Amino acid sequence: MPTFVRQKPLADLLVERGLFPSGMAAELSGRAGSSQRRLQALLVEEQLLSESVLAEILAEQCSVPYRSLDGYRVDFEKFAAISVETMREYRFVPLEDDGMTLTVGVPDPYDLHRLDRLDALLGREWRAVIVPPSAILEALKESERNAQMVARVSDEFRPLLVQETEQGEEVLSVDKLNNEQSPIVQLIDTMIVNALEKRASDIHIEPADGVTEIKYRIDGVLYLAMEPLDLRFHNPLVSRIKVMSELDIAERRIPQDGRFKLRLQRRTIDFRVSILPSAFGESIVIRILAKEEFTSGQRGIHLNALGLKQEDLRRFRRAITASYGMVLVTGPTGSGKTTTLYAALNEVNSKEDKIITIEDPVEYQLKGVVQIPVNEKKGLTFARGLRSILRHDPDKIMVGEIRDAETAQIAIQSALTGHLVFSTVHANNAFDVIGRFVNMGIEPYNFISSLNCIMAQRLVRTICPSCKAPVSVSPAQCEQLGFDAGLVSGRVLYEGKGCVACHGLGYRGRQAITEFLPVTEDIKELILGRRPPSEIRAMALANGMTTLRQAGIEKMLAGETTMKEVHRMTFVG
Repeated sequence: MPTFVRQKPLADLLVERGLFPSGMAAELSGRAGSSQRRLQALLVEEQLLSESVLAEILAEQCSVPYRSLDGYRVDFEKFAAISVETMREYRFVPLEDDGMTLTVGVPDPYDLHRLDRLDALLGREWRAVIVPPSAILEALKESERNAQMVARVSDEFRPLLVQETEQGEEVLSVDKLNNEQSPIVQLIDTMIVNALEKRASDIHIEPADGVTEIKYRIDGVLYLAMEPLDLRFHNPLVSRIKVMSELDIAERRIPQDGRFKLRLQRRTIDFRVSILPSAFGESIVIRILAKEEFTSGQRGIHLNALGLKQEDLRRFRRAITASYGMVLVTGPTGSGKTTTLYAALNEVNSKEDKIITIEDPVEYQLKGVVQIPVNEKKGLTFARGLRSILRHDPDKIMVGEIRDAETAQIAIQSALTGHLVFSTVHANNAFDVIGRFVNMGIEPYNFISSLNCIMAQRLVRTICPSCKAPVSVSPAQCEQLGFDAGLVSGRVLYEGKGCVACHGLGYRGRQAITEFLPVTEDIKELILGRRPPSEIRAMALANGMTTLRQAGIEKMLAGETTMKEVHRMTFVG
């Protein structure tokens, strides 16, 4: 059993922290002694201190760590040897187990009788962390609720497969090839529920030598979701997903693409499926498109929430509120381009204007906006859909992506004829967009006449606030990652240590870093003169443009992200 040594009397600590004057602390100690109660019990009973503050002070008094248990959930599989009833009876929660020592959260380091019984129960080396008493009960209650949800996958939470008929009606499908209670069905249900709970954007199912690995992409990075499965489960997994996606289960030699819908907790969620043949079997990637209704009210997504630099945000708002023209957002796949355009549409959405979008696919539903999904099998491409949209009397148009010369030409003509056009382009930075359009055969004069702005963006992971801690960075590390050591000299940088709230990743959520290219008269002249991108870049920087790298460094110095993350997402320059 760990040994607790009182460093100072509790009354002295209360005075040092400024919680009570010395006279009142002495009076409370006297009252506690005369009534044969401990001082901490008196403080809680008379509501003079909260449980959490008292637990912090007790931890300081006996020099052991304190933990609030906010968001903590007990992994009952990991601590299967200890029952929930035992945890409640002995008032403790297991926190970590490194194989040698078990870390346990207890509320009172001086309840020796209960600690002796706990020591006998565990029968192994353990160390204590002080936690608030009510937090133990709350953590156990929430942990049980989560465990029951995942284990039973009850009717309320069980994902129900949804399919569309040719008439467009949604009906629940009856899976005739798999029994509803089969382990494979339960595995896929649990895998999807966990992915949604962890905010994953993609699920990867990869066959390897003798095993199948299941990974989640969370905030743009892949993580192993569970222990690798035996390879014998792989083919049944693939077959089940093919059935859900209405793909050919007999074909295993060529790539296949499909999609399916699930209804979960009164939400309908879209999933896109890509299957590729590999050396050990078929590899699957499932993209999660959690559609939500974004409105301009409290639940809506707004540009303010994306983390854009204030100057870039001001310029971008000016571009999207123009009466006509083209607004382009660029970046690689997964850089948040579409989300930025949705936020822009949400801000300019009013009952006075007709807004129509054509997307592949429709990722989020916007209230009051006509949204058209691309269907290339039926001949509905971006170009063809855009031509039809122009006959539908729109004021503002969003084109999911400009991929070819025909779509680019129609989008430019739309902008020149009084429409405000929003679109995305795949390019590494704002300057590469110009080259993309010129290489498509677009006349620079038409392009530049229609253009309001180009904004390149990336998403950097933000440090988890629950486990954020200062770190020291050596000059050698700066040089290795391409940063000027003088830039961080004397500055405090931060990293996430990993906790329950962020699933041990150290990051939680992402924010955008942007590179905004305003179309000034100087920039227009350089583009019309077909000057090289280096000259356009130099002019933009002279006009005060912030590069992606500089925007990332600003967030790093503000303690919002890490040096490694900025290096991962931006080029040196």
